[in-house]
Amino acid sequence: MQGWMGKLLRVDLTTGRLSVEMVDPEVARDFIGGRGWAIRYLYDEVDPGVDPLSEGNKVIFATGPLTATLTPSGARYMVVTKSPLTGAITCANAGGEFPTEMKRTGFDMFIFEGRSPRPIYLWVNDDQAELRPADHLWGMDVHTTVALIRKETDPKVRVACIGPAGEKLVKIAAIMNDAHRAAGRAGVGAVLGYKNLKAVAVRGHNKVSLADPEKLMDISKEVRKEVEQIAKAGKLVLRDYGTAYVATVTNSFGIIPTRNFQSGVFAGAEVISGEILNKKYLIRPKPCHGCPIACGRVTRVEHPLYGGEGEGPEYETLAAFGSSCGIDNLEAIIKANYLCNELGLDTISTGMTISCAMELYEKGYLPQADVGRPLEFGDAGAIVDLTRKTALREGFGDLLAEGSFRLASRYGHPEVSISSKKLEFPGYDPRGVKGMGILYATSNIGASHMRGDTIYVELGYVSVDVDPLTHKHKAHYCKHLQDIFAVIDSVGLCVFVAMRHFVQHNESLSMTRLADLMNSATGVGYDPKNLLLAGERIYNLERLFLLKAGFTKDDDTLPPRMLKEPMPEGPAQGQVVELDVMLPEYYQLRGWSSEGIPTEEKLKELGLD
Repeated sequence: MQGWMGKLLRVDLTTGRLSVEMVDPEVARDFIGGRGWAIRYLYDEVDPGVDPLSEGNKVIFATGPLTATLTPSGARYMVVTKSPLTGAITCANAGGEFPTEMKRTGFDMFIFEGRSPRPIYLWVNDDQAELRPADHLWGMDVHTTVALIRKETDPKVRVACIGPAGEKLVKIAAIMNDAHRAAGRAGVGAVLGYKNLKAVAVRGHNKVSLADPEKLMDISKEVRKEVEQIAKAGKLVLRDYGTAYVATVTNSFGIIPTRNFQSGVFAGAEVISGEILNKKYLIRPKPCHGCPIACGRVTRVEHPLYGGEGEGPEYETLAAFGSSCGIDNLEAIIKANYLCNELGLDTISTGMTISCAMELYEKGYLPQADVGRPLEFGDAGAIVDLTRKTALREGFGDLLAEGSFRLASRYGHPEVSISSKKLEFPGYDPRGVKGMGILYATSNIGASHMRGDTIYVELGYVSVDVDPLTHKHKAHYCKHLQDIFAVIDSVGLCVFVAMRHFVQHNESLSMTRLADLMNSATGVGYDPKNLLLAGERIYNLERLFLLKAGFTKDDDTLPPRMLKEPMPEGPAQGQVVELDVMLPEYYQLRGWSSEGIPTEEKLKELGLD
């Protein structure tokens, strides 16, 4: 096989047995890699009704055929499992250096099953793999864990691990790689914690065999040249400011989550912007492996309470801990971000769960005695204090560790949780950007912008004239982008580079360049049509997993606030999400029944019958 290494490592944590398996070339072709391979194996091997925190659940690390190649931004991997937060399938994506190193060991994918009787970590050095005791690492934070594993294995080893949050089965725990990059959403870290798998350490020297390395090199050079031209023109804001620049953009559209989505306008947006982050706290930009954009931020804060050094924050962190909590103290937000990295938490769910608690407190539903302190919007100290307590399940943090839906339900007001399928919203209020509404409602993992971000077309990042305030055509864009993102997640690319090069006209997006890259790597003979069909196949298989897990049309919904409470101010004032109009159209476009079930004809078309 070319592009793919063609092998997976199966790790039985219960028995300690490690085995190598070859991947079926037809599965490789039809499901591409990464997210696609992982859902194919999870669907075949895991009962969708299984308790996520049980031996019957599995967790899969998977790279794509463009991972560890010359392709710019080919440095992503997926973590796929059944989520303890949502009960749905989840697929968390991360970059950095770990994915490249993982693939260079000679394996495309690791499958972890069962449960170890004691803490362990997996050490893979090229084709040599072993499980090692991790009792001495249990309880350690992420940075200490990485440092100790490097001493025990290789100074250049790359590590993905959990912190105390994962060990304590916090349902919003992340898996951290390269100390600062997070496969963050829906509690994947808790699954590793249940399995007593503290870390995965990899060192690889194998090269990826390519079908046409010269053509891949030519395309990659072309992409890099285009990126540099954009940078020279002063238009590569991701390099200049990282994703933090988005705070002022969303505020200008009136869609930045404010005080737990009670508003879409935040007076402190400029204060927590990428410009201020750069001016006061930036040390340097930091790229993932082989990426020409370098949107990562290495930062440092000098402050008696909030001081530290690390990476971030990204826009989503600024929205979750900042505007959604009513906080414009950037130093406190950065500190909360550092704590999430150190302790292994998803910044989106952590910040949004705290903002949910703040609204519960504000409205008198949550007693101060339960929290142990006042909990008002704008309390900068609270986000730092409660982030640490959430990771350690200390005091009120034990309730926050369950996520916003369970927290709000405990106090009799589940509507205060701004989530879909129990997964907290990211930083875009869909009342002012309607495509995100149908996206959040239908996303297989729950509310996620990274499973088909319609922001690209609605806020003008690509050249289509689309009104963000209309519901018209949004079901089409949502469906199309969900399929495209499934492809991007599966090939092993970052969406920032991949989406920049889609040619857009009217209602279609060209997959030509991505097909050229895939053919240069694999030689399989992809074209835009069958590549996009593969994305649709992946999305539908995830849907089948959801249905077998007990999800129904009723779960394809949004919180009442989005459907019934008009935006109170700003450019989106008076708007709600017309989900009742968009959802039937979406089902029809998908080839699903009116109940959201893929038809026999659709499954046959996709080869899933």
